[in-house]
Amino acid sequence: MGVAEQWRGGMLGHTHNRSTAIRNVSPVKLLAVDTTSERESVALADDLVVLAEARVRAHGHSRQLLPAVEFVLRASGIDAVEIEGYAVTVGPGSFTGVRVGLSTVQGLALASGRPCLGVSTLDVLAAAIAGEAPTLVPMVDASRAGQVFAAVYGPDARRREDPQSVAAEAIAGRVVGPLAVIGDGADRYRSEIVTRRPDALFPRRSLYLAAALARLAAPRLAAGEGTSPGALRPLYLRAADIRPSGP
Repeated sequence: MGVAEQWRGGMLGHTHNRSTAIRNVSPVKLLAVDTTSERESVALADDLVVLAEARVRAHGHSRQLLPAVEFVLRASGIDAVEIEGYAVTVGPGSFTGVRVGLSTVQGLALASGRPCLGVSTLDVLAAAIAGEAPTLVPMVDASRAGQVFAAVYGPDARRREDPQSVAAEAIAGRVVGPLAVIGDGADRYRSEIVTRRPDALFPRRSLYLAAALARLAAPRLAAGEGTSPGALRPLYLRAADIRPSGP
């Protein structure tokens, strides 16, 4: 896929060549936002064709998100009024990041009167490695020693088990047969996973998820699965790790 790249204030932007992407039969222009990890990203797509993408290493989840939205609109040549729907990862992931992503998309959708679609971070990760193994296990780092947010999926990226907070090697160890793992949790606990499952596959995929989210959400929005902004809900698998400040 042809890609032009440039740095804008710490943000890596991509404009994608329309002619080399796969197309769907029910086109919809959508803006996709992922802020569930330190790898924030925003993508603008026309159906399954990702026209522009901005990637940001987050040092404060809200600081560069709107500039990233402005960048992809400008880079794709799409006006904000042409956006027909919004997609956002609803977690699990960073508590603050999830809140920022949801509130931003809710504000944009409310102002434009367009529908939204919330998608699990784990669903997006699983879709990115569909077909790599009979069992797929996406893992998001839970920022606690040994713990990940994970779920078990079939080869077609359909979920078999509900998401949970669990030790990475424990969920990998109880899978029967070949498996593939993905996510920053899988990267962080790779040695523990391999100790339990030396046959585990680690397919290489970008963990900037907005483009993958856009491709996953486009047919669902086109099919009318979008909701009102107020209906978006975060997916938290444990309480926020909030502690009182010291004296």
